[in-house]
Amino acid sequence: MTERILVVGAALLDGGRLLAARRSAPPEAAGGWELPGGKVEPGEKPEAALVRELHEELGVDAETVDRIPGSWPLKPPYEMWVWTARLRPGSAAPRPLQDHDELRWLQPSDIWSVPWLPQDVPAVRAVLENTMSPTER
Repeated sequence: MTERILVVGAALLDGGRLLAARRSAPPEAAGGWELPGGKVEPGEKPEAALVRELHEELGVDAETVDRIPGSWPLKPPYEMWVWTARLRPGSAAPRPLQDHDELRWLQPSDIWSVPWLPQDVPAVRAVLENTMSPTER
């Protein structure tokens, strides 16, 4: 049995908006939108990995808030966990530094205006269910 590798994703929220990131690599994912994040390194806590990944990928100083209940299988052996996160006061604005070529802040009514990567769709649905009122969804 292959040991699972944990991937962390961020539901980066600001004023009711969710940050979506468009992949530029690898080729099979390029053009698809995702929640930013990445792999947890050996010995690293998932929350610390998410803060590190957001700094590396987006150039921001962020903090995790709450874990979204659930986990989502990715290509084996990867499994994704998602946290809500927010920018710390004084953080730079997010910009696509690594693995992404565009970022968008999406209002609740615009969440489905981008082609999410199929593996992110259930996680995005869970984010909406756990962070927004029924009238915002």
